[in-house]
Amino acid sequence: MPEPTAVALLRTPEGSAAVARATALLTEGADVLAGVARLRAEVGTELAGPAWELARLRARARPVFGADADVLFLTADTLEQAGRPELAARRAARLLADGTDSAADLGCAAGTDTVALARAGARVLAVDRDPVARELTAANAAALGVDGDVWVVAGDVVELVAAARGGEVAGCGAAVLDPARRAGGRRQLDPDRWSPPWSTVATLLDRVPRAVVKVAPGLDHERVPAGVEAEWVSVRGSIVEALLWGTGVAAVWRRATVVRDGAVHELTADADPGPADAGPVRGWLHEPDPAVIRSGLVSPVAAGLDATLVDPTIAYLTSDAAAGSPWVTSYRVDEVLPFHLKRLRALLRARGVGRVVVKKRGSAIEPETLARQLRGPGTGTATVVVTRVAGAPTALVCDVAG
Repeated sequence: MPEPTAVALLRTPEGSAAVARATALLTEGADVLAGVARLRAEVGTELAGPAWELARLRARARPVFGADADVLFLTADTLEQAGRPELAARRAARLLADGTDSAADLGCAAGTDTVALARAGARVLAVDRDPVARELTAANAAALGVDGDVWVVAGDVVELVAAARGGEVAGCGAAVLDPARRAGGRRQLDPDRWSPPWSTVATLLDRVPRAVVKVAPGLDHERVPAGVEAEWVSVRGSIVEALLWGTGVAAVWRRATVVRDGAVHELTADADPGPADAGPVRGWLHEPDPAVIRSGLVSPVAAGLDATLVDPTIAYLTSDAAAGSPWVTSYRVDEVLPFHLKRLRALLRARGVGRVVVKKRGSAIEPETLARQLRGPGTGTATVVVTRVAGAPTALVCDVAG
């Protein structure tokens, strides 16, 4: 993590010129040793390293942040923590939908949530104990033209939340909190070890109705307070965030949000729908999106597809028809057999399949290892799903193509 003075230095005209030169060298394909050496010769040793690193981080950020990435100030840690800007805008719009015009970004990191809240029309108090985070947030608010609505201050989030009264925190009517869930480079699975800890999360949700907290996707559902909406969001089949919405924003019990091809699909439930029924494997296998699985909303999807689970403990669905649904990925089932490596390899070779994609659920096999073991001389392709069916280890051979 750089010192605040390094961030300030990169904001000067000389710093901007150094970053522009580093960006040009990266674009030309210079490697780090040659690039930094050239920069040292051209802009001096004080600027060369920070400029190269920022140019590299902006290049990494560009696929997600678009044109904004070209002016953002980032560190490796804050880039990893920063959410997608379109999702930050979605959160901000929902949080401020009732006309609330002030919001606190509690633990502002690089200020990406601060910017989203300001762009949505709020006056934003950005709070962090880390001077680098404050410098980054101030720099990004200025770079993106919202600094007139942003105040960056030093503060302890635990103390501010403990002092929250009257539905407000730090004098703001809404709040965003993104606890740090890593320490020493390791993921902290216990919410009580987050920074700030779970007790602060629970207090914020209790005292500030218009609050949203980012949490780990694997959060135990038992942790979700009564009246709080839990939402899981996936993009292209991977969960990118899990959110707890305070009682002033919550509209449902659970929500699964799937973003595919630029479209946003939302599945909701007002109460626990319970498990789906289980039944034999039929002509199609459906893999629910991870957001559907984590939100506990597999059974409404099953009902909509006239589908059943292949096993009461496994989140694979099966039905007689393909599904044009955003909630699942579908595979045509060609063969069902007890899982046995030699039998499976023989069947694939008899079908002319030489290359397979292996998927698994409820099995200890390593997909990459099994895919290598099943590789053969044939030119056909298939998807092999290893799972349990009615409690028994089973292989489903799907989408065989010659």
